[in-house]
Amino acid sequence: MSGNDINRRNFLKVMGWGGAGVALSGCDMPTTVTLEEGKETVVSYIMPEEYVIPGQGVYFASTCQQCSAGCGVHGRVREGRVLKLEGNTESPINTGKLCQMGQSGVQAHYNPDRIQKPMLRKGGALVEVTWEEAAAALADKTGKDSSLNGGRAAWLTGTVSGHQSVLLQAHLEALGSSRHYTHEVINNAVATQVNQDMFGEVQPTYHVTKAKVVLSFGADLVGTSMSPVHFSREHTKFRSAPRGVLIQVEPKMTLTGGNADLWIAAKPGSEGVLAMGIANELLAKHGLSGDALPGGLRDSIASYNTDKVVEITGVAKTKIVEVAKVLAERSPSLVLTGASTEAHEHGYQSVAAAMMLNVILGNIGKTITSSGEFPFPQLTAKRGDMKGLLAFAEHADKGEIDVAFFYGVNPVYTAPKFLNLEQKLDKIPFKVVLTQFYDETANRADLVLPLASALEDWGTHVPGYLPEDKIISMQQPLMEKLYKETHGLGDVLLSLLKMRKPEEYEGFADYYAFLREAFAAIPSDHKGGVGDEKFWMQALQFGVIPVNVAERSIKPTPIEADLPALKEDISYPFYLVPSAHLGLWDGRHANLPWLQEAPDQISKVVWGSWVEMHPKTAARLGVENGEFVRVESMQGSIEAPLYTHRGIHPNAVAVPLGQGHEEYGRYAKGRGVNPLKILNPVTDEKTGEPALYGTRVQVAKAPFDEKQKMVRFGGSETQVGRKLVASITADVFNRTEGA
Repeated sequence: MSGNDINRRNFLKVMGWGGAGVALSGCDMPTTVTLEEGKETVVSYIMPEEYVIPGQGVYFASTCQQCSAGCGVHGRVREGRVLKLEGNTESPINTGKLCQMGQSGVQAHYNPDRIQKPMLRKGGALVEVTWEEAAAALADKTGKDSSLNGGRAAWLTGTVSGHQSVLLQAHLEALGSSRHYTHEVINNAVATQVNQDMFGEVQPTYHVTKAKVVLSFGADLVGTSMSPVHFSREHTKFRSAPRGVLIQVEPKMTLTGGNADLWIAAKPGSEGVLAMGIANELLAKHGLSGDALPGGLRDSIASYNTDKVVEITGVAKTKIVEVAKVLAERSPSLVLTGASTEAHEHGYQSVAAAMMLNVILGNIGKTITSSGEFPFPQLTAKRGDMKGLLAFAEHADKGEIDVAFFYGVNPVYTAPKFLNLEQKLDKIPFKVVLTQFYDETANRADLVLPLASALEDWGTHVPGYLPEDKIISMQQPLMEKLYKETHGLGDVLLSLLKMRKPEEYEGFADYYAFLREAFAAIPSDHKGGVGDEKFWMQALQFGVIPVNVAERSIKPTPIEADLPALKEDISYPFYLVPSAHLGLWDGRHANLPWLQEAPDQISKVVWGSWVEMHPKTAARLGVENGEFVRVESMQGSIEAPLYTHRGIHPNAVAVPLGQGHEEYGRYAKGRGVNPLKILNPVTDEKTGEPALYGTRVQVAKAPFDEKQKMVRFGGSETQVGRKLVASITADVFNRTEGA
């Protein structure tokens, strides 16, 4: 490209800094900038260096991509090969720690089932082709001279952020489309809507370490939370002297529940009623003020006396009284919600009732504060949910999509059976999947583009949950590509943009060149007064870029909660709990042997699925540990071995997420069951988010399957009355060990 002047505002938008607003007022950039300025000869960043000593490891900073939390990592590289990942101490997200999913990023990188070349559907089958052939097919379907009506093109992705998100949005704009659907099975979409309505922002900051009591309605802080490592670190500090009290309310014990001082088994869908009962106790018996609440909400709380709450929830009266007493006596506190509270028909109302406790307890401004205004909104995380998948399926079914791009998602696997997604995908003439692995969605694609691994690629990321210190995280290659025919996401996006707007993007040789120019264009007041080259090198060295955020305060607007009575169903008496755990997550890590053989934190089961049930329920049904049971909803059934455990509500049946793949490589295919397939079409009445915990099921004994039998680590789960492990109260701990 030569002599192409581009408007300064548009240039900043293309570079990702277009929403900086006031932060740009001190910028010393010229009024017009050409993309030709700063053009350079790009040499591969990964080159053998003279200072590298054989046998001696060198560490490089990057960002973990195993989930959307955005933890910083240090990769240990020796003789040009990445060997180990650890946490980056410079990142405020994980402060030097890394979970097992992050550690397994190395195995995802070296996985033998990675796709190595593009595949194009010819004669009904996917066959390997060159990138030139793949590019020709893309140009024919989506290029500047194609017959595509750009408004009929769509992207379906997982959570995306940073400059990859900037380019993705630019591609949609180049197509004339606004169809970007984001999809995550494990999400907090209902809670973020309540946060927006109650606090005026999607994600306030939660200060666990400042609380003396944490009351969690299903928030799995140390497990599958929105930022597992960050909240694990917060939990560790919270439990140090003076030791905070953790109370966990949920239908199935999570890793957080296993660490709680008081664990309360709640019937799925009744958490909001329990919150209203606790609020009643606080206002009526502990003298807390309800003046900040609307009159209608105060009247509603008054109607939830303890006897009524006990009848609806089944939670003992003594526990309700005890929780209220602890909250009233220990201030400040923090009340949080998680999947079990959010993911049912009245999830919005239940979350609103729980978060209202923070207003009554005076936690706003203490343990819940504003996250401020991030200066670069184009870079912030576009979070996924299940509602995005429903919208995509609906528009595909109506024939509104001619070309669909998929990245970071496997909707054919995660879509419930009632959605009939495979049939709806057949109505999309051209489907392009960008992936590292041949999964169920790639199997339905017309074109599969092989991606570089997270350890071979460039990128920037803004975590979905940011603590007090706000950052942009850097991702850089830790080694040369294992397979030369794999491309990074940014490079694929640039190639797509060049097909639509060559005059604007031909100046960038590749995504690395785009990032270099983007960093040169960042407003000077965010560079700490250093030059472009030094700023770039510092970003690579530390792996994070601190960001100044405008402060603001929260003025809560409590929401009047309307909690209808729970409906019983004699034909389907049990509540299905599709439980997530730190490991396989939503199924994206089922192809990693390290995580398949890592025991579940509660059941200790490896390499398979199981059905978790309370021992009393199992005895009533006449089934025992290890025997196979059939779990059936109105949408179908699954069969798996039984695991009995007291850490589950007697009316609940839990089946873990992650298994049951029909594709996805040798380690995942044909192993276990997928509970997502039998979900009923139940959605939250306020937000429209599908209710993962809203399905009712029946359970019966099934024939034994030798191939799928349960394998567990560990032995007895009881002390057999020998008091091998003693427990003490938090007060005693603080007076003895805590002192």
